[in-house]
Amino acid sequence: MKRYLVKPKSLVDLSTHDPRDSGAFDGGKKEGRDHLAKLVARLEELQEVLYAENRHRVLVVLQAMDTGGKDGTIRSVFGPLNPQGVRVASFKVPTPEELAHDFLWRIHKQTPRHGEIAVFNRSHYEDVLVVRVRSLMPESVWSKRYERINAFERILAEEGTTILKFFLHIDLAEQKERFQARIDEPAKRWKFNTADLKERKLWPEYVRAYEDALSKTSTKHAPWYIIPANRKWYRNIAVATVVLHTLEGLGMEYPKPAFDPAAIVIE
Repeated sequence: MKRYLVKPKSLVDLSTHDPRDSGAFDGGKKEGRDHLAKLVARLEELQEVLYAENRHRVLVVLQAMDTGGKDGTIRSVFGPLNPQGVRVASFKVPTPEELAHDFLWRIHKQTPRHGEIAVFNRSHYEDVLVVRVRSLMPESVWSKRYERINAFERILAEEGTTILKFFLHIDLAEQKERFQARIDEPAKRWKFNTADLKERKLWPEYVRAYEDALSKTSTKHAPWYIIPANRKWYRNIAVATVVLHTLEGLGMEYPKPAFDPAAIVIE
């Protein structure tokens, strides 16, 4: 998965990243799903230790173009885990109360506690993406937010939060197919909004905004991964693999009991 990692201070050109990539999985979707099941089973084990040890915090940030697969990733990778230790936070248009505070106020409240994995469905990065593309604030305002985001994430990391950020990368043709599927399938029509088509016309502007965000905010303590997401099954494998390897690297273990198990007799 290291090839998907955005190195700090590197310049990102999304045209050089193939959203159709499926790594070494030549067997296709079935082989991929079987492999994902094994990854998720191991993730369940690691999350149990994370929750029991109650020492580490893990923050997963998911960003993507519309239809990029944030919901599907959450459902497939994190859905099977114990809900006591996994929390999903979705960030939509700020409320009047949120707008009355600094742009990171609503984000900080949702960061993970000890023993928890927090998954952000969209995040503080909307303030250098949609805010920029839609010109909701002048450049003099949003351009300063990259460094503020870096400082915010540095504070979280220094306080013990492990941060992983994933950009789920699809292409324009794939988005068209997914929008059409939402229209064609009655069970998916609720997810379609005609306003999404206006956003689609801004695709080049969003690409530039993402390239800047990825380039300026991928750091050693809060790295970005550009995940090929045209193939949903491989997207899930890639995200699950990075999360799994990260959890394994934390060196977690179950807490030792405060009693002698051999001395306990249950009558």
